[in-house]
Amino acid sequence: MELTVVIVNYRVKYLLEQTLRSVEQAMQGISGEVIVVDNLSGDDSIAFSRERHPDVTYIENQENVGFARANNQAIMQARGEYTLILNPDTIITPQCLQEGIAWMKSHPKCGAIGARMMDGNGVFLPESKRSFPTPWVSFCKIFGLSKLFPRSRWFAKYHLRYLSDLEPQNIDILSGAYMLCRTKLLQQLGGFDEDFFMYGEDIDLSYRIVKAGYENWFLPTPMIHYKGESTHKNSIRYVRIFYDAMLIFYRKHFPRFSVIFYPIIKLGVLVRAGLSIAKRVFKRIFLHKTKSVRETLPWVIISDDARAVADRCGIKDYETTIPSTGCHNVLIDDGCHTCAQIVDYIRLHSDSKHIAFHIYANRHGIIISPKMSQ
Repeated sequence: MELTVVIVNYRVKYLLEQTLRSVEQAMQGISGEVIVVDNLSGDDSIAFSRERHPDVTYIENQENVGFARANNQAIMQARGEYTLILNPDTIITPQCLQEGIAWMKSHPKCGAIGARMMDGNGVFLPESKRSFPTPWVSFCKIFGLSKLFPRSRWFAKYHLRYLSDLEPQNIDILSGAYMLCRTKLLQQLGGFDEDFFMYGEDIDLSYRIVKAGYENWFLPTPMIHYKGESTHKNSIRYVRIFYDAMLIFYRKHFPRFSVIFYPIIKLGVLVRAGLSIAKRVFKRIFLHKTKSVRETLPWVIISDDARAVADRCGIKDYETTIPSTGCHNVLIDDGCHTCAQIVDYIRLHSDSKHIAFHIYANRHGIIISPKMSQ
C-alpha cells in the first residue's frame, strides 16, 4: 500500500464531506486507505460520511482526546508507505499527492512535505512554510516585528516570507493541516507529542524530523485550507492555548531558555488577549449592523445548470461569468467541476480582492464558504 490519509474531525460535517470527496478524487490510481478519527463531535458527522464514503475507516472516540492523540490512533495503524496528515477543512488535488510522493521517492532524505495552502479566496497562507521558533524568532512574532518587516531575513523568519512560495523550499516547520510523511519515520518518532492538546504539535514533530536527520520540504502545489472553521484565532482561548503550546515546546527542546522566555511568553499572551478584547469591543460598537457577504454582493454562478443552482439557493439575480469590475460572490458548482478544477479556478482568480468564493455542494444543496456558516 502506497498511502494512508489520516483526518481528525471535530464538528465540521460538510467540510469533512468536501475533504473526503477531494481525497477520493486525488487518490485515483494510488493504492491506499483513508482513516477518519472523530473527537466526539456530538453531531452526525460520521454517520453522514459513512453513508457517502463506506470504504473509509472510522474511529469514533468517546471523548475529545485532542489533535495529537487522535492522529496517533490512526498513525500507529497506518499501512501505507507514506502517511498524509490532513485537516477536515481542506481541498486537495491529484497533483498534491502525485508530486509529493514523487518528491519523496527522488529525495531519500526528505522526511515530510507541505503544500502551498490557500484560504477559501485563493490567498496564500504563510503558515505553509515556517522557521523553527527560536527565542529571537518567537520574540519577533509575539511583538509584531515580523508583521512590520514581512520581507526581512532578520525579523520575519517565523513565516519565511522572503522565500518564494512558487518554488520548492527546504524549510523547518510544516503545517499539521497538510503533512505528507514517511510512515516508518512517523511511527519511529511516536507520531505527535500528546502533551500538545491543540496547536504546536506540528512544530514539535517537524523539529524532531529534522533532529532525526531528515529534511522538511515545501512544494508549491496549490490546495485550499479554510484555516479552521471552528477556530477563532482572535479569541482569548486561542491565544492562551497557542502560547501555552509554545511554552511546552521550549521546556522540551530549549530548557535553558525556558526560564528566561517564560515571562516573555506570558507578556505576549497578555498583549494578544488585550488586543482580542479590543477587537471584540470595536466590532460590537461599530460593526454590529454590517450585513453578511451574501446580502451585500451580487452573485456569479459557475455551473452547467446555473438556473437550478440559483433556485435551490434562493438566488434571484446572478451572472454566469465574472464581470471585469465590481465586487461579487462567486459560487462554483462542485457537481460539474472536480476538486482540482475548483482549486485551479480559485487560484487563477485570486488576484482580485473583489471576489468572495463559495462552493455549492451539489449533493447536499448547501453553500460551503469561509465567509458563511454551514
